[in-house]
Amino acid sequence: MDAETQKRIDGLPANTGKSLAEWFTLLDGAHLEKHGEMMALLKSEHGVSHGFANFIALMYRNQDGPQGTELVDKQYAAKPALRPIYDALVGVISAFGDDVELAPKSASVSLRRSKQFALIAPTTKTRVDVGINLKGEPGTDRLRATGGMCTHSVGVMSVDEVDDELRGWLREAYSRA
Repeated sequence: MDAETQKRIDGLPANTGKSLAEWFTLLDGAHLEKHGEMMALLKSEHGVSHGFANFIALMYRNQDGPQGTELVDKQYAAKPALRPIYDALVGVISAFGDDVELAPKSASVSLRRSKQFALIAPTTKTRVDVGINLKGEPGTDRLRATGGMCTHSVGVMSVDEVDDELRGWLREAYSRA
């Protein structure tokens, strides 16, 4: 388990009033299968913030197979040089607010608020592509217009490229979601 995940687990009692094991027991008793249902229960009946509810639900679902952080680990297993780029992007995006939901899939991580606003995918061995939903914005040499759910894409080949310009596009997409 990575250090950031362990830090979040260790901080659960102070931030949510229960340990991860206690949340797992509660979710076991609720007999819910869908991620959204778990989050709704944690938020509405237990006052857990969106960010922590998402984290608890992902960890709970991770018990039964490769989901959540395990899916991210698999994405970067053959591309370890790209993991620092992913971590830098998640750090930037997480600072936008505790309502950011990271939804790992087998080949990418969807970033959501009330709807998807961006996507992170290690597309090649040397590049992470960041899909950004900026409908109506013109493309540039760096912010390529692509159409689809994420209307634009930015190729990132180093942590240095997670710069003010990229942060600005991501923040704008977040604000529209």
